[in-house]
Amino acid sequence: SRMFSYRREGGGAPGRAGTARFLARHNTWGFVATRAARGKIQGMPYGNCLLLSDGPINNSTGIPFFYVTPKDNTVTDLLKNPMASLTLPEADGNFCRKNVIDPEDPRCARLTLTGQMVTVPPEEVEFAKQAMFSRHPVVRKWPRSYEWFFMKMNIEHIWLQSW
Repeated sequence: SRMFSYRREGGGAPGRAGTARFLARHNTWGFVATRAARGKIQGMPYGNCLLLSDGPINNSTGIPFFYVTPKDNTVTDLLKNPMASLTLPEADGNFCRKNVIDPEDPRCARLTLTGQMVTVPPEEVEFAKQAMFSRHPVVRKWPRSYEWFFMKMNIEHIWLQSW
C-alpha cells in the first residue's frame, strides 16, 4: 500500500502508529462527520470543520478535545447521536507544504478516527481547558452567550491512509 516512497521529516515515531500519532498531535482542526438530526436532511451525512487539541502543548494524549456550542448544527447532531468520524489531514504538516503537494495527493497522509463524541466529565474539564486554550488562545474570547462546553472523542476505530 506504500505506492510512493518519501522521507517524512519532523514526524513522531516511525511507522504507521508514529504517523497517526503525529497527525493527532499536530493538527489544530479536523473534519467531523455526523448523521444529521434535523429538518429536511435528517439522517443524511453532515460535516463541519472544528478546532481540536489532543492535550496541552507539552502533554499530547492522542484523545481529541473540542470546544463547542449547541448552536452549531454538528453539535446538535452529536447530542442526539454521538457516533462520528474525525478526519485529520496532513495539510498542516511540513511534508505536503514544503514539497508543494496538494493535501489530497495520496502522499499526504490522512487519519480518520471514529467513535463516540461525549461531553467532557467535570473531573476532566480543567485538562480540556488547558488542551484547547494552550493551542487556541483566541477561543477564550469567544462570546459567552454561545454556551460553550467541551467534548472529546472516545475512539473506537482508527484508519490511516498513508501511501
